[in-house]
Amino acid sequence: MRRYHVTTFGCQMNAHDSERIKGMLESLGLGEAPEQDEADVLVFNTCTIREKPDTRLAAHLGDAAARKRRRPDLVVAVGGCYAEAQRERIFERYPFVDVAFGPGSIPHLGEWITAGGYAVPRGRFGTHETFAATLPMHRERRFSAWVQVSMGCNSKCAYCIVPAVRGREQSRRPGEIVAEVEALARDGVRELTLLGQNVNSWGRDLAPELVTEFGELLRACDAVEGIERIRFTSPHPKDFREPVISAIAECDAVCEHIHLPLQSGSSRVLKAMRRTYSRERYLRLVGTLREAIPDLALGTDLIVGFPGETEDDFSETLEVVEAVGFDSAFTFVYSPRAGTEAAEMPDQIDGDVKRDRMERLVEVVQRVGAARNAARVGRVEEVLVEGPSRTDPMLLRGRTRRNTMVNFHGPAEPGSLVPVVIESATSTTLKGRERSLVAA
Repeated sequence: MRRYHVTTFGCQMNAHDSERIKGMLESLGLGEAPEQDEADVLVFNTCTIREKPDTRLAAHLGDAAARKRRRPDLVVAVGGCYAEAQRERIFERYPFVDVAFGPGSIPHLGEWITAGGYAVPRGRFGTHETFAATLPMHRERRFSAWVQVSMGCNSKCAYCIVPAVRGREQSRRPGEIVAEVEALARDGVRELTLLGQNVNSWGRDLAPELVTEFGELLRACDAVEGIERIRFTSPHPKDFREPVISAIAECDAVCEHIHLPLQSGSSRVLKAMRRTYSRERYLRLVGTLREAIPDLALGTDLIVGFPGETEDDFSETLEVVEAVGFDSAFTFVYSPRAGTEAAEMPDQIDGDVKRDRMERLVEVVQRVGAARNAARVGRVEEVLVEGPSRTDPMLLRGRTRRNTMVNFHGPAEPGSLVPVVIESATSTTLKGRERSLVAA
């Protein structure tokens, strides 16, 4: 049997795309290889939103070139957002690459694998006419799943390459989404995450006779028997409307966790970023969410060093982090992306300044996160067990409804929901033991 290996970079949408790539390759008769050295087909599903994934990919492709010199029949495929951004330039930079395909072309991959061998075209790009969600899926966990509800993005953030590589926003029809959720529930899935580049603007491009409000979609998924946790990512603050907030507050399965990208705490920088909200509007939304949803956990994305960012602008970001009390944050140093408005802006920030600001931001984020997690000590948290702890095989790990990782003592099986007494905390994790052990 020929075997494949998929290496994934970037966001949850990419991870979900990789599940579809794996499922499709397996439906064509290939098996999965645990290591790149054991594969006949190497697939790299790439990200290009920042410079760091590009650098990591270059290292992986250098290793792939060496493997291909030893094994000329090895097929090397580069997919995802980097491939869509580079297109034919990939073959100039990496002539050993056999095929490149953008995220909109995943459904066509089967066309270059035939029963008798490999028929490899050079490139497949820009065909965003079919959702990858219709393809077979290889899930990493039997009890949790991603569900794609839309693809593409209509926003025009000055720093972001995603609309150029993922296309205009397209919403999947509600009946297809709910049918997939029902099938996943029958297959034993307990937790699902709804995915879209701007997930809470889902439905606005659909016919008016259909369900076209994201809050209604949340309610429809909540009604599916067997689904006990629902998450969604990533939303845009500008599209957090009252029906979505009410659905989160009222649906039993929808978790008390929202990832709410801020990017900057400075209204001046937000305007330059074309984020379409101000610091004040963001803080009002946070107040509305906390009032409507008790015990809400908030995560965010933050960028330091955007062109023209002053020390005062950066200080405003620190102030918002303190004021909101984020439970978690993904922090990024701004890196220019070719083809974006921000890459051509004047007043690009010096690298040393960006690194200094990042260190200061991380210190505040960790301090705030540590305080938020310390407040959970002594509580009982419902944890969905994922498997053994990555740092201590004697412990289990899982996540709370508020999306906090917990390492704990207990006999529970992966996929089970167990009550855990929290005994200690760090800035990013909790630690405890199953309540049954405490009672004993």
